[in-house]
Order: sequence, then structure tokens, then C-alpha cells
Amino acid sequence: MELPTGLRIGGKVVPGRGPRLDVLNPSTGGVLAVADSADEADVEDVIRVAQETFDSGVWSRMPIHERSRILHRFADGIAARMTELYELETANNGRPLTETKAQITRLPEWYRYNASLLLADRDAVVPMPGPYHSYTTRLPLGVVTILASFNHPMMIASKSLAPALATGNSVVLKPSEQTPLTAMLLADIAHDAGLPDGVLNVINGLGPVVGAALTQHPLVKKVVFTGGTEPGRSIAVAAAQRFAKTTLELGGKSPVIVFGDTPVDVAARGAAFAGFVGAGQTCIAGSRLIVHRSLHDEFLAALATIAENIRIGDPADPATQLGPVISAKARDRILATIEKSGARVVTGGQAATVPGFEDGFFVQPTVLADVTNDMPVARDEIFGPVVVVIPFDDEDEAVRIANDSPYALGSAIWTRDLARAHRVASRIEAGMVWVNDHHRLDPSSPWGGLKESGIGREGGWESFHDFTHVRAVTVRTAPDDVDWYGGIATGRLN
Repeated sequence: MELPTGLRIGGKVVPGRGPRLDVLNPSTGGVLAVADSADEADVEDVIRVAQETFDSGVWSRMPIHERSRILHRFADGIAARMTELYELETANNGRPLTETKAQITRLPEWYRYNASLLLADRDAVVPMPGPYHSYTTRLPLGVVTILASFNHPMMIASKSLAPALATGNSVVLKPSEQTPLTAMLLADIAHDAGLPDGVLNVINGLGPVVGAALTQHPLVKKVVFTGGTEPGRSIAVAAAQRFAKTTLELGGKSPVIVFGDTPVDVAARGAAFAGFVGAGQTCIAGSRLIVHRSLHDEFLAALATIAENIRIGDPADPATQLGPVISAKARDRILATIEKSGARVVTGGQAATVPGFEDGFFVQPTVLADVTNDMPVARDEIFGPVVVVIPFDDEDEAVRIANDSPYALGSAIWTRDLARAHRVASRIEAGMVWVNDHHRLDPSSPWGGLKESGIGREGGWESFHDFTHVRAVTVRTAPDDVDWYGGIATGRLN
């Protein structure tokens, strides 16, 4: 197929004024496409178009039943082109085809769920005393910017795009410049579904140029960002200066607590999924494995065996279980982190060589032992297929280690004791806790973190309503007129 490479502004495909950017295939190191990129002038253009579209009311004031129907057609369009989408995303970010397919076949659910919330939402009646009928309504924010990341381009974009569109906003979506292609295709699908021109705009470009300009623009009423904590901090400051809303999903170092009552093979398989899925390039990767000392050695051996047998290869091959990391820079950073970690490398720790893909950015699944929680390798996000194993002796120590982190996005507990599962879950400082599983999401469940893992939630009513303002309407129902000064001597307010 012809790859989408231009900017999508106001329903038209236009060239960018910025430099054209090579989009790499991380499994080969070769150029997959050369995409247009925007500059500050393009940002001004796209924000103006988005604001004019919002002000026109073509979407923001469209009857909600009609808006919902268009979102359902959008979901239908995504489902109809699913194979094209997951094959393109696999080529662009290197995630194995089976993983990508399993994830993005759920994309239509996000649009259907939020289209349904739009019809299910109800205004509240406020019990104000006196002769008044008071109620609330919600109105869209205006122009919303979504800055998505490379690791899950369409899913991360859709988690916020779906509620932003459902609630009537105009959106400017900026994908990672490393993985812009599926976002561009998504805009074409939305157009074909009947989304009015200018409601969804997609511009590619460098983060320090385009991302910064979108974040700082005075007309942008909300910024959604998925990425590193330090860029997220800068975005929060820029948005706060004009009182814009933010949803920020930032770094993570998710703890996985394995209690002694869990069968070792079960725990090892679960931990391998938590730490190595997506080549560890997920903010909620279970990269800190906190294991009861009674299981520690046996668990370590079982996990190493699993890691050594993970099939590394061509992401387009359905048999592949682990693909490359996103770039040569990421690969080199991960390997340097392992080398200077001071930990014992149980398995992995090297670049992986895949026959026929010698120039790809592959890293062996790596298990590190003899780690304490104060070591940088246990505290800093690595964003690669690297896990550390830390022993503990009792429940209090496990919770203390789990919570001793600047991050608090995801976490997991492995136990066969139901009471313990609930008890420990209530003590974990994290936005999400999984029990006997990891990395599960649903459109109805709020997703987000605490501490330096960010602010705000994606999913559920929490996300849906955060793309709106609340407006209170109060109607005086008394038959007489207001005469405050005439009644001031009596001290009455009505």
C-alpha cells in the first residue's frame, strides 16, 4: 500500500514546512518511509483550523445522537482496515505482529464505549434551597492536543482521542516522529466515517519543535502526553501557566510482588510477560520483581529459562515473541545501563543477532540479580527488556520495597491468598494494581499513575468528563420578582 506521509489539517493532506524525516523499520534499521514534518507555522495553521472548526459548532454543537453514530462508523472503519493497521504498526515500531494484533484489535471498543457514554451521560440536579431549580451541564473544552508515544501508537492515541471526540472537542494529534504512519492513516479513516473536516488533525514533527509549540499554544485547552517524566514536567508547567488541563502518563518502574504461596512456574511466566512484553518498552512494564526469599533462587532459574527461550526475530513473523527496541540509540542506552548496573547478569545483557536482520535494534531479554532497591537499575526506568529481582522476607518488607520508588503507575501481586491480595493491594502506592496478572486494560477502567508517573486518568467516566467543563445553571422559580434592596431591612435573601 502507499504509506501515508503528509500532514492532515482541516480534512486535507498537506506537506509540512519542517524537514522531511526518515521513519525507520527498527527490525532492519532501514528507512520505511520519509514523512513530512511540521514547523511552528504549521502549528499555528492547525490550531487555527481546529479552533475555527470548534467555534463553528459543526461538531461541538452537533446533536449527541448524531455524534455518537459517527463515532460508531469510525469504529467500523477501524475494524474494516484492521489488518492494514496492525501490519503497518508492526513495521513501524517493531512490536511482534501477534502482540500488536492482540492489542489494536480492541481499538474499536474505545470509540464505541465513549460513543455510548455520550448517550448515557446525565446532568445532575443540585438541591439548592429556596425557590430555585439548579442543575449542571457539560461543555467541551475546545482544542485538545494529544502527544502520543512510539511504543503503542494507536492505542495510546485512541485512549484519549475517543473521549475527546465524543465530548465535542477539536483535536490535534501529534504522534511520535518515530512512528507517525498509523496516526496519519487513522485520520483518513475518521474522514471517511464522516467526521467533519478540522475536527481531527494529525501533524508529525520533532518533539522539541512541534510538541513544544502545541503544548505552549494559548488556544490549547488540554494537553494529553505519554512519555518521559521530565518532558511531562515541562508540559505541566507550560499548561499551568494558562490554566489548561493535562493528562500525563509518564515514567514507571512497576513492582511485581511474588509471595511464597505462588507456584514458581506460574509466577515466572507471569513475571516474564510483565517485564518483556513489548520488549519492555511500556511505562507499566513489571521491571522490579520483588520475590519472597523462599522462592527466590528457584524463581530466578525458572525466569532465566523462559527468557533464554523467548523467540527473538522478525516482528512480521507470527512465531516471533520479542522484537527490536525502537532505535539504535535506545539499544545502546539499554546495554550501557546493564553494563554499569553493578548487578549480576543471570541471562541476557547483550545485543541479539537475528539472521537476516543483523542491522536491527534487538536486545536479549535480560534478568539481573543481586540487586537492592537503592541501586539505580532498580530505581530508574530502563524502557527495555530488562528486569531486576529483589528478595523480601515478609509482607511489610515487600510493601515497603514496592512503594520505595519515585514512580507509581502500575503494580502486580502474585498470591493464592485472597485476603492477602486485597490487603496488599490497599497498601500499594500505584494508580493500578493487578492481582495474578499484569498489563490489562479496558475502556471502562481508569488508567494512570501517582507521584512522578503522572496525573489524570485515561478510560472510564474519569477520562470522559475530564474533556469537559462543568457549567451550573440556576433558575429562579418564585412568582415574585427579585427585590434585594427593597427587602434589605428584613435581612431576607429571597
